[in-house]
Amino acid sequence: MENLIRSFLSYLRVEKGLAPLTIKSYAGDLRKFAVFAEQHKLKLAQLRSDDVVEYLTMLYRLKLDSRSVARHLVSLRHLLRFAVSEGLIAEDPAMNVESPRFRQRLPTHLSVTETEKLLAQPDIGTPEGLRDRAMIELLYSTGLRVSELVNLNIKDLNMDAGFLRCIGKGDKERLVPAGQVAIHAVQRYLRDARPQLMRGRSSPHLFVSRRGQFMSRMRFWQLLKIYGRSAGLRRELTPHQLRHSFATHLLEGGADLRSVQMMLGHADISTTQIYTHVVQERLRQIYDAHHPRS
Repeated sequence: MENLIRSFLSYLRVEKGLAPLTIKSYAGDLRKFAVFAEQHKLKLAQLRSDDVVEYLTMLYRLKLDSRSVARHLVSLRHLLRFAVSEGLIAEDPAMNVESPRFRQRLPTHLSVTETEKLLAQPDIGTPEGLRDRAMIELLYSTGLRVSELVNLNIKDLNMDAGFLRCIGKGDKERLVPAGQVAIHAVQRYLRDARPQLMRGRSSPHLFVSRRGQFMSRMRFWQLLKIYGRSAGLRRELTPHQLRHSFATHLLEGGADLRSVQMMLGHADISTTQIYTHVVQERLRQIYDAHHPRS
C-alpha cells in the first residue's frame, strides 16, 4: 500500500500540479488508511467495499467528525481510482460506499462594522502597523487566501490598473481587482514602512517581517488574532473569515456568483454557492424585519 501511496502523491505533484499543502493533506489521510490496511493484513487486490466501511467506522471510533471522515473517504477514492487507471485493480471498491452525511456549515464572516473596527486596530504610526494595515486591507479587498497574500511579490501588483496577480491552488494564476483604499494602504506601506523594515536588504516579497524576511502565514495569522481581540470581536479571527467576509459583502451588494467565483479562484462554482446561503439568510432577516405580513 505504501508504494501505491507514494506513486499517487508523486502523480498529484507532477501530473496534477497540486499545491504542497494539498498533497500533505492527502498524504496524512492515506497513511491512516495504510496503517489500517496493515493491521488488517489487507492487500490492494483483496480490498472490498466492506473493508472501506470498516475503515470509516474506525475513524468514527477515533472521534473524527463526519466532515473529517468524508474527507478521508474522498482521499481514499482518489487513490483507488488512480490504482484502477494504473491497471492495479479492476474496479474501485469505495465507489458505492455512501459518504457520511453532515450538515453544511455556513462560513462565518464579519459584519461591515466589525471589519471597520478591525482595520482601525494597527498602529499606522509604526512600520509594522502600516504593513499590517496594508495586509488586512488587501486581504479584505481581494478575498485572497492567506498563502496567496504572503507569497505576493512586488512585481505582482499593477496599482495603476488596480489589479494584482496571484498564484492559487494547483499553481493556477489569476488576476484579482483591488480597491483604491487597499491600493493606497499598500502604496503608503511601500513608501513609508517597507524601506525601514528592509534596512538596505533586498527581497522580492511584498510583505516582509521587521527583519526584512519573508512574512509567514502563521505570523500573519497570529497578528490577526491579536487585532481581532483588540477590536472586541466575539470569536477568534482567522484569515479565512476575511475571505468569507469579502465574498459575502460582495454578494450582499449585488455581485453575481460567477464573478465572485473568479475572484476567489474556485475551480467549481458549487464551492462558491455556499455563500448564497448566507445571503439568503440575510434576505430572510430583512423580510421578517420589514414586511408587514412576515
